[in-house]
Amino acid sequence: MGILEKIAEIEREIARTQKNKATEYHLGLLKAKLAKYRAQLLEPTKSAGAKGEGFDVMKSGDARVALIGFPSVGKSTFLSLMTSTASEAASYEFTTLTCIPGVIEKTCSGLLAFI
Repeated sequence: MGILEKIAEIEREIARTQKNKATEYHLGLLKAKLAKYRAQLLEPTKSAGAKGEGFDVMKSGDARVALIGFPSVGKSTFLSLMTSTASEAASYEFTTLTCIPGVIEKTCSGLLAFI
């Protein structure tokens, strides 16, 4: 049974129900259902879409670090230099759209060149 049929059935039930103090609660429930179905008709429920790509980083080393900051400040460039990973970096905002895991080796000569 579709939403339109459910709406029609509830409207018929409201029309044939006597309006008195004993039926106020029942009519209130029917009106709430009717409002819910009308809202679903106007705005279809959002289905759970495909989730983004995930990753799993095996725990090794002493710490985990996340780079958080404003767009276009050099987070991806810094990560590429420190971990020798390849992440896209461009002059427009939100270039890197996914998380990119990397491992920093004990010798970090790239850090001095970056600073």
